[in-house]
Amino acid sequence: MSTKLEEIYTGQFKGKKKTFFSYLHNVCNTKKKLLVKGELLEIHQKMKNKSKANHLTENKSRNTNFDELENIINTFTESLVLDSSVYIEVRDAIGKPEYYYFNTESFSGRKISALNFLQAKEKLRFPSANNDILTLNFQTFYEKYMKVKEPKSIGKGVEYLNRYLSSNMFSNPYKMLGNALFNFLFVHKYDSQQLIVNDRIDQLGKLRFAIDKAINFLKRQDSERPFSEIKHELQQIGFEPGLGNTAGRILDMLQQLDSLLTNPDHISLKEFLSRIPMIYNIAVISPHGYFGQDNVLGKPDTGGQIVYILDQVKALEKEISHSLEIAGLEAKHKIIILTRLIPNAGNTSCNQRLEKVNDTKNVWILRVPFREHNKNITDNWISRFEIWPFLEEFTEDSYKELLVEFGAKPDLVIGNYSDGNLVATILSKKFGVTQCNVAHALEKSKYLFSSLFWDEMENQYHFSIQYTADLLAMNSADFIITSTYQEIAGTEDGIGQYESYINFTMPNLYRVTGGIDIYHPKFNILPPGVNFDIFFPHYKKENRISEITEEVENLFFKDKGDFVIGKLKNPKLPPIFSIARLDKIKNLTSLVKWYGESAELQSQTNLIIVAGKIKQEDSSDAEEKEQILLMHKYIDQYKLNDHIRWLRGDPDRRRLPEYYRVIADKKGIFIQPALFEGFGLTVIEAMRSGLPTFATKYGGPLEIIEDEISGFHIDPIDGKGTTEMLIKFFRDCEGNQAYYEKISRRAIERVENTYNWSLYSKNFLSLAKIYGFWKYISNLEMTELHAYLDLLYHMLYKPRAKAMLELHKAK
Repeated sequence: MSTKLEEIYTGQFKGKKKTFFSYLHNVCNTKKKLLVKGELLEIHQKMKNKSKANHLTENKSRNTNFDELENIINTFTESLVLDSSVYIEVRDAIGKPEYYYFNTESFSGRKISALNFLQAKEKLRFPSANNDILTLNFQTFYEKYMKVKEPKSIGKGVEYLNRYLSSNMFSNPYKMLGNALFNFLFVHKYDSQQLIVNDRIDQLGKLRFAIDKAINFLKRQDSERPFSEIKHELQQIGFEPGLGNTAGRILDMLQQLDSLLTNPDHISLKEFLSRIPMIYNIAVISPHGYFGQDNVLGKPDTGGQIVYILDQVKALEKEISHSLEIAGLEAKHKIIILTRLIPNAGNTSCNQRLEKVNDTKNVWILRVPFREHNKNITDNWISRFEIWPFLEEFTEDSYKELLVEFGAKPDLVIGNYSDGNLVATILSKKFGVTQCNVAHALEKSKYLFSSLFWDEMENQYHFSIQYTADLLAMNSADFIITSTYQEIAGTEDGIGQYESYINFTMPNLYRVTGGIDIYHPKFNILPPGVNFDIFFPHYKKENRISEITEEVENLFFKDKGDFVIGKLKNPKLPPIFSIARLDKIKNLTSLVKWYGESAELQSQTNLIIVAGKIKQEDSSDAEEKEQILLMHKYIDQYKLNDHIRWLRGDPDRRRLPEYYRVIADKKGIFIQPALFEGFGLTVIEAMRSGLPTFATKYGGPLEIIEDEISGFHIDPIDGKGTTEMLIKFFRDCEGNQAYYEKISRRAIERVENTYNWSLYSKNFLSLAKIYGFWKYISNLEMTELHAYLDLLYHMLYKPRAKAMLELHKAK
């Protein structure tokens, strides 16, 4: 498309240049000087409609011009206007933006650099903006690394990495990729015990000989013969524990190793590395919110991420235990969730230093307080947007605490969200271990033009610090896990969360060109699961606890009290149900507004919402207070008290799965109307329970739900369209109950086949081991990048965090 754009504005196609500059003239004449894709297409549509109204549609050439222009505008992501000049960002290929400048007076244009485009944005904000602000560029560090080639391969980094490693195993001796595997075998120890190979094998040639000898020996053994019975024979040959717990498994591992040394391929490399015992202790970092197992959900900053991590660590513990068992090791292993201790924790356990995770053998929550210069423990919850000044000291304290609890350094550090990823960056560097990042959601893509207008949002959100932390963490990470493809690379209609960090500016602070390379093989898509033991279809009555079912039914349809707003006039109507934090981004107030504006929807259904506090005075979060006020406003404005039940966030996790099932019993639906959703755990929870689910098309649900097959995509910006979809669904079900059951069944199947924790944990540990191997053989090549990141941490992050701390004290 960019080539066609150049052909048009250079006048190579007669007539098209005039149409194009006429369009740009209209762009210049809009009141808004900063436009996004939808607005740019709307201007084109108005031109097209005006052309039809003037009977110009008879001119086929002009029609063709309009159609071709629309195809080109579809590649525009945003534009800005400075006087008679128009600057446009073109996304002709994922992760490879291009930039153009046009002058509507001289009818001229040219391609420009990302730097030129960002400087124009700065001039738009501040006409006297200084062009000499710091420009960050990480691309030079990525140029020497291999990359995935095609957009469709983005997020499949480990597959590409394996192919690269196996194909270069012998072709590049300088990189030692051939000898690296041999040397890597000696790295592994457990509690000072040497694993895999011993010093009888001191060169690659001896390893080949030892493999042949061991294979001949093992072929004569019963495949189920325990390792303990053949241990001494294998040690004499040169092999130690860690290859398998039976003769058959050890034989398989050695045959794989033999194949890798003679004819390496990416599948064998993945399988072999995945079976080596490398990971015993994992530190999982999640500093913000109330991290606990009971009475926390619904509190500020406390939602899906907590559920994700608790389910994740349980699945990882099982997989680690299983992998060590089949490797033939009786080794202790431990997972620690590192979070913040909150002295004034209310009815939660968040003021306890150490808490065992339920239904695990050795998984713990370790809480470390926020402090200021070794004193003054902060007693109360602090918003995730306000915690940045405390993280460095928190990390230093946590480093010592983790060493005490593990008795050694962990083997892997997993960060969660921006704050946890920054802490993971510092910890992994101090420990010298592999770092994994899980963003869950990057705020930058949630708030339109938040980097450009950072200064106007700074007092509330402190995005300048958060986006700096994001850049540091995502470039430092050894591998990054995302739940969906769009989280990295977006869709045809919009850029991805990570993609938004490629080029951006924060005027008068710094600008970024090449902030991340989404084609780097560090990116991997690994969707989380749902706990099938807890979230199961509503029709499995024998698995449900009748007392909890009765509790939920009373909460939804009967109980009165200060925990609920509204009383349903007709409880028999099918309910529209939603549950989330009461944040602006979750868009629940819009859902109430849509419902209030539709008399037909009110006649067909009830609305049940579980979210946040229901009284402003009970909340300490500014954004939640705004949303509480809006909820009450719409309930009163549309007189919804007879049609709605708004319950405050329920901290009792026992009831959560039954919420979905009770709604399904009533032939209701689940709706997730967020303006943006990184993944959507509630979506897969609802679907697994058998609820037909309507969820935002902006974010993870776009990939979770197969539209009109296993659920429905909605546009949260289009309230009227969403309302019409809901009305149509309930009409279709009224005339054909089998339709409800069909959508319900397909939702259950979709989750069961794609989103399960057993598959997640197996793949996750495989990733951790492969990237650990990559870190081992390429660490020297990362020295320059890490030096650059360290400079930025001390030059950009720390001064702003320190200044923020002074503001915090002043408050």
